[in-house]
Formats: sequence, structure tokens, C-alpha cells
Amino acid sequence: MEAKPKKRKMETLGRGAVAMMTENGVFLSWRLNAYEYEQDINFIILRNGEKITDVITDSTNYLDKDGKPEDVYTIKAVKGNKAEKKGAEVKVVNAPYISIPLDKPENFVDPDGNSYPYTANDASVADLDGDGEYEIILRWDANGKDNSHKGITGECLLDAYKLDGTKLWRINLGRNIRSGSHYTQFMVYDFNNDGKAELVCKTADATVDGKGNVIGDKDADYRNKDGFILEGPEYLTLFNGETGEIMDTVDYDPPRGNVREWGDSWGNRVDRFLACVAYLDGENPSVVMCRGYYDHGCPTVLVAYDVIDNKLVKRWKFLANKDQNIEYTNQGNHNLGVGDIDGDGLDEIVYGAMAVDHDGKGIYSTGLEHGDCMNLGNFTKKTPNLDFFQIHEHDSAEYGFEVRDPATGEIKWGKFTGRDTTRGLCAKIDPRYEGNQCWVMDDGIYTMEGELINEKGPESIDFAIWWDGDLIRELLDHEFDDEKAVGYPKIYKWDYENNKLVTILDPKGTLSNNWKKGTPCIQADILGDWREEAVWRNEDDTELRIYTTTDLTDHKFYTFMHDSVYRLSVAFQNTAYNQCTQTGFYIGPEMDKPPVPNNEYVRGINIPEFTEDIDEI
Repeated sequence: MEAKPKKRKMETLGRGAVAMMTENGVFLSWRLNAYEYEQDINFIILRNGEKITDVITDSTNYLDKDGKPEDVYTIKAVKGNKAEKKGAEVKVVNAPYISIPLDKPENFVDPDGNSYPYTANDASVADLDGDGEYEIILRWDANGKDNSHKGITGECLLDAYKLDGTKLWRINLGRNIRSGSHYTQFMVYDFNNDGKAELVCKTADATVDGKGNVIGDKDADYRNKDGFILEGPEYLTLFNGETGEIMDTVDYDPPRGNVREWGDSWGNRVDRFLACVAYLDGENPSVVMCRGYYDHGCPTVLVAYDVIDNKLVKRWKFLANKDQNIEYTNQGNHNLGVGDIDGDGLDEIVYGAMAVDHDGKGIYSTGLEHGDCMNLGNFTKKTPNLDFFQIHEHDSAEYGFEVRDPATGEIKWGKFTGRDTTRGLCAKIDPRYEGNQCWVMDDGIYTMEGELINEKGPESIDFAIWWDGDLIRELLDHEFDDEKAVGYPKIYKWDYENNKLVTILDPKGTLSNNWKKGTPCIQADILGDWREEAVWRNEDDTELRIYTTTDLTDHKFYTFMHDSVYRLSVAFQNTAYNQCTQTGFYIGPEMDKPPVPNNEYVRGINIPEFTEDIDEI
């Protein structure tokens, strides 16, 4: 008897409605859950208790040209000629963005008396309290450093906020966790399937949880004069997402051991961390913590954990070093990808130029070595499963960038560049060609088959975002001011006919993150319909600003957060060199109808009772 496909446990979400005041009226947008997508659920809208629309069947957005800032809207689901009784109520935001006020920490003062402000850096989203709406988990850095740079950093802080600005908790990782993109990879997901997300990250002596509990020795200080932490215990901690309280702490695996074995003696290579969430058994989310990816023969280690009875339980460990799996060393990126690459219903991890199976065994290593950027998703209708695009750093690499089959490692096409190929992106930006397009810095635009279609690609090679009303991706980036050393965010449309970028969003008063990388705090389908929100910090780090599109679209999709590939790409977006989201099904003008994901919703499904006759509302 053929086994039934496994159902992935996924979060139950509410309507996520937003109402934004625009110059043309009030724009409304709301969430369609994946389990509603196949049940022919439609909608009506009420303004101040009065119905203002017929049944909306072709989208999950609406422009009320007569709307005013003081209006209150109700969005009701409809099935047949019956509507739900209550619906989702939403008030108008009379601004171009949704503001989340922050509890900005006091400046960090180093041992020499130098003062450094805290900046609102990478973020994640998850439902921490089980109400069906997302909270934001934010990392604060002060004088954050790349591993290659000396310097004492401020204590790394993690805050949780509701979207109305209510602060839930603050975790202080303490002086023995250095601040910077490579040190703290925080995975926020519902690991125990109770309908509320937990947080997992690396901790140390003097870490303080959201309730004031201290891990280990509260007075321990393992920093050396250059700011590196090369001694002292290392831990992995599971925190309660609603309270920030410690649930479980285990020794971090792998330990740093002999620092030199990682590739240098002073702390650059040893503390290169990555992390992700994956459905390794096809049903339940596991957290995977990773250490190392540089230098031939030096360690590359991935360790998977399940949360069982609210404890971190090790599932497997993949180890590559000079003594075993040496071909897998020096292959990792500053990022990774997760998805069911071989169609067995279980997730694998694409770790740069190599891949690790759901059971912790290596699948292949291409030998193309380290790179800075990669994209995993479904990029063309011509492939039944997932596609993969990567760039490579070493000038001797056979391919500076390549497209390959992520399941087998087979290179479909690539190009020798003879240089460090520093940036690359795969996204649908030209509707004249099937599938996505690929481009890298200082090169042209290529199709998924490797055809050069433009001698010069967009200068924007950062994030791609689904923003406006079509099925082409826009480009999220920034304009960097070298004198001030800050980036000013932008969203661009690629004008493929005139080969130029056109600015479609200029969020004044905000800043990008991570120096010239120009990333937002987070990009994800947080609110409204299937399109994505971009979250940036304001210029003095006192608020986050959520920007959501106000462009109408007649495309009706379920929330991308119910697509596993997409949801996991949101979960690990904060890892090291952040990469943009991707989906597990192809999106473009020539796309097929998205498949309904095989999910089990941990708090059940929110199909309301349809009791009201729509003609009588």
C-alpha cells in the first residue's frame, strides 16, 4: 500500500487585514489562508457597518475611493450566498507605513570610554502568542563587527514586539556573545507544535532571558583585548516565544575546541555560524545549527535538533573535516537554502556548493567552493521541483556563477569569471522570457537555460520582492552614502525595454542594514494579501516601519507563508548574509495555478460558520 504524503505542521493564521490611507482613497488588503484557497472563499467589505462591495471573487484587496481616515472596515468571508457573522475589523492607518515604536537601548560604552548607539538590525516574524497574527523579533547590535575585524562590541539583544508596538520581552545574550551578522543566528518557529513559536539561538555565560534568569556565571567575561571570545562554555538555548523565558539549554555542538583547526588562530573562521529550520521528517520542524564553511580540510558541521517535551533533542550531526567527508569542506556559503530538493517529502539543506540529506548524510559536493549569495526555489515551469542559483568567490572556480540541479549537483550551465563574483540574484524581472532571470555584478542577464538576453544587468543585486500588482518581481535595495556610511532604502522596477531601474518606493526617513549589503530588517508576507512587506528602521532607531503595497492586483493567491519553501526562507532570512525569500512553486505571468500545500494547521483551520445572507447585510 502506498504511504500517504506527510502533512507539514504549519501555523494557523488570522486575516491579517490592513487599511492604508492613500491619495486615491483607502486601500484594503487581507490574507487568504491556503486551506481557504481550495474552498472557493470570497469576501465582502463593510465600512462603518455598511456593506460597500459586491462579493469580491478575483482578489484579496480593494480600493475604497470614498474612504476616510476615521473609517472602520470589516472584511467578511463569503461562501456561496452566505457570509460569516463577525469578520475581521481594521482601522485605517493614516500614514504611508505602519509604525512600531521601539524600546531603544542605552548606548554601549566600551572599556576605552567610546560610546556606540544600538541599531535595529535583522528581524524575524512568528506568532509568539497564538493569536494568529505575527510578532516581530528584532536583534539589536552596538558596534557590531565582522569576524575579520577587531573590536569590543555591545551586548547583543533580542526584543519581541507585537505589531502595535507592545514589547513582550528582551533577551540579553550578554558580553560573551559578540555582536555581528555571523554570530547570532536566531531561529523563531513553532518547534513544539503548540501553536506558539519558540526561539533558538547560541548563548553563553551571562545570557539573561526575558524573565531575568541568567545562564551560567553572570560575572564571567571571556572577551580578549581584541573583542574576540575564544574560550568559555558555549550553549544552545530554547526560549519560550511568548515570555522570552529559558525552556532548555544544552552544550553547543560543535564546540570551538582548538581554534586553529577552523583555519586561523585569532577568531575569524571559528565563529562562522549559520542556522535554519527544516522539516527533516516531512512533518515536524527541526532546527539546524551550523558552524564553519571555509578552508579545505577545516571543519564544516551541521547539527539538527528536534524539540521533544520542550527539550532540545539532537537528531543528527554532519561533520566534514580533514579526516572525513573532506570533499565537503570549504563549500559553504554565508547563507543556505532548505527544501525538498529530491521529491521525497523530506527537506534537505543546500549548504552553498554542497547538500546534506534529511538524515544528516552528504548528498554531493560540487567542489566549486564558497560564495556569498545563493537562491533556492522554483524558478521555471520546466522543472518539476526546485531550482538553484549560486555565485562563487574564488577566482579559480570553474564557474563564477552557475545554475544547477539542487538534488544531484549537476551543473546545468555556468560561466567562468576569474574573479570574486560578489553579488548575484535570480528573480523574474522580464516577462518576455520563460522562467526567472539570473544576473551578477558586472555581467549581463541570463535565462534559466543560460541564454544571454542583455549585456548589462540591473545594478540592483540585493533582494527581489513581490510588491506591485503584476507577477514580475521588483528589486529591493538602497542607495549608499559613502560619506555618512548609511544606506537609504529603495524599491525599484526593472524597465526591461529601456534597461534601467525605475524607483517605485522611496521610504523617506528610513535606513537599510548591514552596511553596503543594503538589507531590510526583514522582508516577508507579514500582512494583507500574498504580496510582501518590507520592514526598515527609522533614522534614529526609535521605530520600525512596515511598508505594505497599495497597488491593486487581480491575482488571488493564498498567503505565501503557507508555502513551506517560502516560510522557511523567512525563518532563516536573518542568517549571516541575508537572502531574499523564494517560493516552492513558480511565479510569473505564464505560471500555473499554485498547488495547495499539504499542511496540517496546528491550531486547526479558521473556517467560520457562514450564517448571514449577503443580500440582507
